[in-house]
Amino acid sequence: MFDAWHYAISARADGTGSDDLFAADMALTLPSLLTALDAIGGIDRAGTTGYGIWTPDGRAPYDSWVDALLAIGTETARVPGWRAALAHSEIGLGKVETGLAALVTLAPYLPSERRMIQGDLLSRNVLAAGGAVTAVLDWGNARYGDHLYDAAWLLYWWPWYSQWRTFDIQAELLAHWHATGPLPTHLRERVHAYLIHIGLDAIAYCTFQRRWDEVRHNAQTVVALANSAPGENGSAHP
Repeated sequence: MFDAWHYAISARADGTGSDDLFAADMALTLPSLLTALDAIGGIDRAGTTGYGIWTPDGRAPYDSWVDALLAIGTETARVPGWRAALAHSEIGLGKVETGLAALVTLAPYLPSERRMIQGDLLSRNVLAAGGAVTAVLDWGNARYGDHLYDAAWLLYWWPWYSQWRTFDIQAELLAHWHATGPLPTHLRERVHAYLIHIGLDAIAYCTFQRRWDEVRHNAQTVVALANSAPGENGSAHP
């Protein structure tokens, strides 16, 4: 730590940000990316505690994974003032409350396991070269909880990248899970819950940034997910 900021120095990694890969390159890289998700979920957590986004000392603030997820409806230091701003906008808080209510109904299906989640696998945070992931950067949103959250992150944001719409990320994930072991229990319910949570998180962040068009889109997506059964709406199209 220097001047109240935390820094990490590691070996240089070369590659292209995954956001900039064309469909053929992403298709070539995707198996490596899904293997990387498994490796991230297996990172040693000895000496760490709690659920949710962790601090440099390895501590996360919540006693359960469900508590960490449901906290999305509250103010945080990361996105202060978003609830008041949204309440005073023409969009309002109604769609957020709809999403939170749906999240509560899915809570019984969510596991108590505590594994590593990277939490921000796009935004050029994954570098790739030669069909393989070379680095995963920016762990500022990393958290402890259900490792399927990272898979849901890909599902939610995938359709925003028009160059990748030629292949089915949901099918690729299912094929990977079948190949690497039995399917996770309550897979549909878990992924559905995380899609809703990711949408709610996007609403809070975009409200804080006053990016109202994105707030509207993500609010519509959250309501669509809340009104659909798990597995009916596996991705979120812009």
